[in-house]
Amino acid sequence: MREAIQSRLTPNRDGLRLVVGMAALMWVVEVIDAIDSHRLDQYGIEPRQADGLIGIVTAPFLHAGFTHLIGNTIPFLVLGCVIAVRGLARVATVTAIVALVSGLGTWLIAPAHSIHIGASGVVFGYATYLVARGFFTRRFVEMAVGFLVAIGFGSALLSGLEPHSGISWQGHLFGGIGGVLAARLLSEGRRERPSVRRAASA
Repeated sequence: MREAIQSRLTPNRDGLRLVVGMAALMWVVEVIDAIDSHRLDQYGIEPRQADGLIGIVTAPFLHAGFTHLIGNTIPFLVLGCVIAVRGLARVATVTAIVALVSGLGTWLIAPAHSIHIGASGVVFGYATYLVARGFFTRRFVEMAVGFLVAIGFGSALLSGLEPHSGISWQGHLFGGIGGVLAARLLSEGRRERPSVRRAASA
């Protein structure tokens, strides 16, 4: 019995460790970046430049100062840990899909000669994943979680899509799209099927 419970909890703990580890890495990188006069920020997403593609991987760990980092860390941890309840594979897959869609979309349509950094695209993806997954799985608990996320983060999501100088609304938009895509892809085969009555033959 204990072994069964232990095996069930281990993936959840591993998922939480991944989320906390990514957040910790953001802080380590920002400390180094601040000491180095923010030279690491050049490795963000630079639209339609071949070497700017590296930013799809690095941009979520780079921030324009500690205020920017704090603003992303809190929702990243809250939303990421909710997703991590489903295990390491789930939160890792959602993160990969969201980061790829957000980063590639930004690289394709953001203004030239700009550099985009920050984890807000991933945060938007986490939020829309949690909101959307209940619609695909039809599970009450997941729909309830999505409702709470929509209430708690809805206004921030909408305001983040408004074009503002110095704000990568493109990353927010495609991060949100990536979250919905992740919810759709990961819900395959998880919809609850109606029970089928079985009648014994006479």
